[in-house]
Amino acid sequence: MSRADVTAAAPAAAVPAQHGILTTEAWLRIPSAAAGVFRVRPLPSEATASYVQRLAHTYQLPLPQLLAGAGITLTGHGTPPTAELHLSPAACHHIAALARIPLPHLRRALPHLAPLDDAHDTETGAARWKGLEAGQQPVRACTLCTRHRSQNATDTAWVHRPPHRLVCPRHQQAAPDPRLTSTVHTRAVPELVAAHHAHQRLRRHPRAATAWTAARAITTRWYDHQQHLTHRWHTRLNQLCASNSHLTITSSASPALLTRDLVIYPETIALARALATLPNQPQGTTDDALSLIAYRLGLPRLASNANDPLRAFLTHTRH
Repeated sequence: MSRADVTAAAPAAAVPAQHGILTTEAWLRIPSAAAGVFRVRPLPSEATASYVQRLAHTYQLPLPQLLAGAGITLTGHGTPPTAELHLSPAACHHIAALARIPLPHLRRALPHLAPLDDAHDTETGAARWKGLEAGQQPVRACTLCTRHRSQNATDTAWVHRPPHRLVCPRHQQAAPDPRLTSTVHTRAVPELVAAHHAHQRLRRHPRAATAWTAARAITTRWYDHQQHLTHRWHTRLNQLCASNSHLTITSSASPALLTRDLVIYPETIALARALATLPNQPQGTTDDALSLIAYRLGLPRLASNANDPLRAFLTHTRH
C-alpha cells in the first residue's frame, strides 16, 4: 500500500492531485467523513506511539511519512517502548479520521493519547517524541491479537498493561517486563490462565485493589528473598525457560528477573483473594490468619518471623 492509497477513500474533488502526495493543506480540506481505506483497531491500553506505528505499517509507510501526509509535524526521535508519542488536539483528530475510529473511542483505548502540554494552537497538527522512565514503559502485546488488529501488517505492539491483563488467555502469551522484546509463551504453565480468570473474579470484590497491591508486594519480597514458595517458583521458571529459548539468551537481565511477575502470578492472586476475603476478627488472630492463607496457597504452614511482610501486614491491618 502506497501513500497514494491513503487518499483513495476521499472524494476525488476533495483531494488535489499532486503526484499522489497528500499535503497538509489538502488534508485539512478533506471532509470529515473521508477516511483511510483501512480501519485499524487499537488494542486495549495501547501506547499512542505503538498505535500510530501500526497505522503506518498498515499503509506500508514510515511513521514520519504517514504523519506528514496527515498534516502532522513530527519533532524529536524515538521508538516504543522507550519513548511515547504526544499529539496536539488537531493531530488527535487527524489520526482518528485516518484510522476510522471515533476520537472518544480512541481516547478510551489509548491511555496516553493526550494533547501536548505546550500546544496552544489547537488548529496545528503536531507530534513530539518524549522519552519514558523504565517504570512508565509499555510491554509487548500478544502477537496474535496484534496481527488480528493490524490487517496482518505487523505483530508488534506495545501496551500499558494493567495487572489483570498480564496473560492473554486466548493465545497464552505474556510480556511481564518492558525489556522483553518477544512475548513469553505460557502453554507449558496452564495455571497462569487459571490465575487470569481468578483475577477477573477478584476485581469484583470491593477490597480487590488494596488486596492485590499488598499481595504483589509480599510475593515479590518472598521471591527475591527465596522464601516459602521457592521450589514451586523455581520449577515454574524452568518450565517457562524450556519453552521460551529467548529468555536464556537475552542480555538485558536474568530470566528470573524478567519473568518474576509471571512466575509468582498464581500465588499472588491466591494471596490477594485470601486477603480480600479474610474475615474481620479481633486482634490476636494473626496465627489463625496465617494458617488460613497457608491453606489457600497449598502450603502445610507458613512459618514466618516478625519481619515477614505477610505477618507485618496482618499485624498492622488487625491492630
